[in-house]
Amino acid sequence: MTDWQPDPEALRGKVAVVAGATRGAGRGIAAALGELGATVVCTGRSSRTGSLRSDYAGRTETIEETAELVDSLGGQGVAVAVDHLDPAQVAALADRLRVDHGHVDVLVNDIWGAEVLKGGPDEWDTPLWEHDLDAGLRILRLAIDTHLITSHHLLPLLVDRPGGLVVEVTDGTTAYNADTYRISVFYDLAKVAVNRLAWSQGHELAAHGATAVAVTPGWMRSEIMLEAFHTDEEHWRTAAAPPGFVHSETTRFVGRGIAALAADEGRARWNQGSVTAGELARHYGHTDLDGTQPDAWLHMDD
Repeated sequence: MTDWQPDPEALRGKVAVVAGATRGAGRGIAAALGELGATVVCTGRSSRTGSLRSDYAGRTETIEETAELVDSLGGQGVAVAVDHLDPAQVAALADRLRVDHGHVDVLVNDIWGAEVLKGGPDEWDTPLWEHDLDAGLRILRLAIDTHLITSHHLLPLLVDRPGGLVVEVTDGTTAYNADTYRISVFYDLAKVAVNRLAWSQGHELAAHGATAVAVTPGWMRSEIMLEAFHTDEEHWRTAAAPPGFVHSETTRFVGRGIAALAADEGRARWNQGSVTAGELARHYGHTDLDGTQPDAWLHMDD
């Protein structure tokens, strides 16, 4: 363990958009950006306004809760209800950002929403011809179309000056996914595609002095994951879970890696790359909330 502490002024005055900030990695990323003093626009469909329908019916987390967490950590949180599959809503978000902030320094494409659709372990490895086609195509829309729509409308606000950062959040690095079948054809394609989106956007952004990186968390103790193992953040070490769970991480850990990228003036070295939360921690020296630097990917073969 280390006594690392976040610098509350490292991102003061910077504007970040975390698309898909309701829960899980998105909430952790928004919180970590807030720890460094950023203004964080937290978007998603789960809002106290009830104006949009989420694929996670019945869950209680909201983007307003995330924005309040950002505030409590020293940043400025702004909650905006957006369905990122609707180009008109994302265009309206871009208009609001242009009026309210004039520029975006960091865009995090964390939109997912298909955790229920991908199913549990008993449904994994279902062949394409036996898979529910509508569910599979919905997975692709939620995982890929949302990211494309969001980047299309928000990147003009990021490339108007050098230094912008785009982060594509996925599951598995480019190298790992190239040699590993991931749950189903649809899930596999979704996660490979998001890595490639970082690579292709990085190709286009480089001429504007901006950077795109794909980042994958490790085994993350999200709200949904903790519920699946009938535990909570206080008792997770004693949960009835597979042995690899001992290497799991909080949602803040991947967020601190992305915040470190955002604060790094030399971030262009990562352009078009694919990196894990653990690799970022080893490079930048930050830790998880308990002072450790977990990396489930180092133990994946076990």
